[in-house]
Amino acid sequence: MATKQPVAFRDWLQGARLRTLPLAIAPVVLGAGSAQWARSFDLLLFLLCALVAVSLQVGVNFANDYSDGVRGTDKHRVGPPRLTGSGLVEPQRVKRMAFAFFALALVAGFAVVLLSQLWFLLIVGALSVLAAWLYTGGSRPYGYQGLGEVVVFLFFGIIATTGTAWVMVGQIPFETWFTGSAAGFFAAAVLLVNNLRDREQDAVAGKRTLAVMLGDRGTRILLVFLLVAPYAIVAMLSFIFLWAPFTYLMGVLTAWIVVVVVLAKTPRELIQALSLMSLNAVGFALILAGAIAL
Repeated sequence: MATKQPVAFRDWLQGARLRTLPLAIAPVVLGAGSAQWARSFDLLLFLLCALVAVSLQVGVNFANDYSDGVRGTDKHRVGPPRLTGSGLVEPQRVKRMAFAFFALALVAGFAVVLLSQLWFLLIVGALSVLAAWLYTGGSRPYGYQGLGEVVVFLFFGIIATTGTAWVMVGQIPFETWFTGSAAGFFAAAVLLVNNLRDREQDAVAGKRTLAVMLGDRGTRILLVFLLVAPYAIVAMLSFIFLWAPFTYLMGVLTAWIVVVVVLAKTPRELIQALSLMSLNAVGFALILAGAIAL
C-alpha cells in the first residue's frame, strides 16, 4: 500500500498564495503616506497594520482553499491545484491554518488598538475576520452570491487605508477615502479576473460569482473599468498633491494588463494578467503614497 507523501513547506507557501500579498500591503502603504503628510507616521503602528493585513490575506486564502475544497468547487479549476481540493492536505489542517492566521491578525490588531486607543477598531477587526471566513465559508457564503468584489473593495481598499491613517493621525484624512478606493479597485480587479478565469467551472459547481452573473463580455468591461478608475482618482488628487501625476508611470503596466484581459481567448491566458496585477497595485500604491508623503 502506497504511503502518502508528507506535505512540504513549499506546498503551504503555494497554499498561502504569496502573489496576493501585495494587495494587502498596498492600502497600508497608502494610509502610511497620508500619515507622513500629516507628520504622524509611526513605524511600529505601520508594521502592525501591515501584519494585520497580510495575516488576513493569508487567512482568507487558506479559508477559501478549505471551503471550496470541501464543497467540491475546486475539482475542475484551471489555476494551480489547491491543498484541499487536490487531496494533498486534510481539510481540517487547512482550516486550522486559516484560523491560526486569523488569530495572528486579531492579536496584531489588538496591539494596534492598545497603542492608538481607538477601541472602535475592535469591532472593525472582528468584522474583518468574519468577512474573511464567510467569503466562501458558512452556509451562505457571499462569494457564491456575487458579492466578493464588493467586500474586497471595502476591506482591502477603503477600510485598510483609512484605518491605517486613522491609528497614526487620530482622524481619517480626507484623501484616504480616495486612495483607499483606488486600492480597492485594484483588489476587486484581481478577484474579478480570477473569477473570470474560473467562470465556466464555477457555473457548473453552482458558485455564482460576479463573473458568472455578468458573463464573459460584461466581466471584461467591468475589469477595464476597475483598472482605469484608480487613474481617474489620481487626476483628482493631482490638484492637491504636486507629485501625484508620477503615479501615471504605472499606467504602462496597467495598459498591458488591459490588453491581456481584453484579448485573452482561454482561461489560462488570464493567469499572465493575474501575475502582473498584484505588482501593478503595489507599484501604484508606493508611488502615490510617496507623492502624498512629500
